[in-house]
Formats: sequence, C-alpha cells, structure tokens
Amino acid sequence: MSFTTCAIFIPLSEWSGKHLRKVERYPVEGPNALWQVYSTVSRFKSVRNFICIQLARYCPILPLKNWIYRRLLGMKVGEHTAFALMVMVDVFFPERITVGNNTIIGYNTTILTHEYLIKEYRLGDVVIGSHVMIGANTTILPGVTIGDHAIVAAGSVVHKDVPAYAFVGGNPMREIRRSEMVVPSEFDENVRNILN
Repeated sequence: MSFTTCAIFIPLSEWSGKHLRKVERYPVEGPNALWQVYSTVSRFKSVRNFICIQLARYCPILPLKNWIYRRLLGMKVGEHTAFALMVMVDVFFPERITVGNNTIIGYNTTILTHEYLIKEYRLGDVVIGSHVMIGANTTILPGVTIGDHAIVAAGSVVHKDVPAYAFVGGNPMREIRRSEMVVPSEFDENVRNILN
C-alpha cells in the first residue's frame, strides 16, 4: 500500500500519435491510487482546500472569490478574470492552475490537475490563457493548455490543448473553427474606414 518514489513523465501523445496532454505519471502498488490519496497530499491540505473551494463556489463577489483562489489556494489568476458560481477547481492540487487576464470560467465548470486511476495517478498543470471564454458545465482535464482568445462551448470535455483563437466544443472535444487574429491597430483602422 505504497507509492513508488519515482515520477515517470510520459506525454499521452506517445500512445495516441496526437498531442493530447502533458501529465506526470506515478505508478502505485496495492489498492487503487485514489484509496491511497493521502500518501500524495496531506489530509489538512485537502480539508482546507475543500472548505476554501466551497466558499468560492457560492461567493457572488468576484474580487473576494479571486482572493480566495490566489491567496488561500495558490492559484495564479489574472486581473478581471471571472469564475461563475459553482466552479469546481482541483481540491488536491489547485496551485497547478493558471488563468490569464479577463477570462470567464462558466457555471459549474470543473478544472482538474489530477487523475487517480487503478494502477497509477497522474498530475498535470492546467494553463488557461487571457480573454478566454469557457462555457458552463465544461470539464478541463489535467495537463492541457487553452490558448488566448479561445472559446470552449458549454458541456465540453477539454482533453487536449486548445489553440489560441479556436472555438472548440463537444465530447470528445473538436475544433469547430478558428478566428483570424485581429491586431488592435488593424481593427481600429478598419473601424475608422467604416465610420468615414
């Protein structure tokens, strides 16, 4: 009933031939990895994180919610980022979550940085860029990066990286379209031309 002490970093892309997620794999012996969770994270940290996450899930005050995520859970959260009600961040390793500026995380979204399986557990950072829109009831799996200005449709399972400016959705998630990057100066010039 113990974990082996070495970490094996094997991107899941080696199995599928496609770039999926960047996770660290840790083999376990004995009962399934979730049963052995307190060998990887302390009970105190788990209980403290659970209480803080539950407070944040129901808190309607966005600056207070972001303060909880930053100061009490160790997440990296950008300015003007909004977590809707009921968002569930990883209870064991929330410090592995980074969210950029001016991003919206939709109602009841789950962001995971761990997977406890039968014979191993996996850990992976989640990086969500700036100006990203995550639809309600989305699940974001460990080891993914969502690029700046991306849009994730409601109810999606994000199991691989999302490029910047992409619109993705579904289960399994797929790219629906990618918008053109608009440089602000070009946008301003186009608006001036239309108005004149």
